[in-house]
Amino acid sequence: MTDRDLHDQGIEDSARGKMNDLKGKVKDAAGGLTGDTSLQARGKMDQAKGKLQDTMGKVERKVGRDEEP
Repeated sequence: MTDRDLHDQGIEDSARGKMNDLKGKVKDAAGGLTGDTSLQARGKMDQAKGKLQDTMGKVERKVGRDEEP
């Protein structure tokens, strides 16, 4: 994998992470409004997954940027 590929992968991972975080926030809120604790828990898990993906994407972009000549 080239540095450019790593940078591009980082952008994609961050975008996926932001979408999962948003999806999780919606599930969490919907679960809170309806009293569905299971939906809230799934929402919180989606948020955690999204934050991790976004962080990994940031790391990949940094590594890809630092390795460029």
